[in-house]
Amino acid sequence: MAARATGWIIALAATLLAFAGLGMTGHMAAHMVAVAVAAPVIAAALRCPRAVHAGAPLAWAMAEFVVVWGWHAPALRDVADMYVAAALLEQAMFLVLGIALWRAALAQPAAGAAALLLTSMHMTLLGALIGLADRPLYAMMAMHPAPGLDALADQQLGGVVMLLVGGASYCLGGLWMLGTILREARPA
Repeated sequence: MAARATGWIIALAATLLAFAGLGMTGHMAAHMVAVAVAAPVIAAALRCPRAVHAGAPLAWAMAEFVVVWGWHAPALRDVADMYVAAALLEQAMFLVLGIALWRAALAQPAAGAAALLLTSMHMTLLGALIGLADRPLYAMMAMHPAPGLDALADQQLGGVVMLLVGGASYCLGGLWMLGTILREARPA
């Protein structure tokens, strides 16, 4: 119960961070705290016996991929930056899909390891594309960069946050699950 409450408190803090006026960097930090910290904590607290079907981890990974990349398309990104309701929907979708993915991964470790490792790859790629862009990609974000940064530097730092935190958390989660599977497979 305490772990679940902690996860939800982290998710709330992440949502507040998204509205703290910290530009693209704060925006990415908010998303990464939701999917890479709050979601696995909540999923672990909701962990069910393996006999209970939590959904196919690879299907959840694909759904998460579509949603994350969709919300980072410039037109949809601008909608989320113009309307609080859209920004809240975006953050909620990331959190719910993150919880579903981590929960499914924990329930089905072999497929879960693959799903988390694939997710780490697409998070790293999207973060790199955003971080290596030579111009601001998001018009609304460019109007309000993080304090002390211009629009491009803020976007680049946001991309780095995504690839480091998102990529690393899913990669480490996938490797941990893979290690667990390999330890269980060793003969006694």
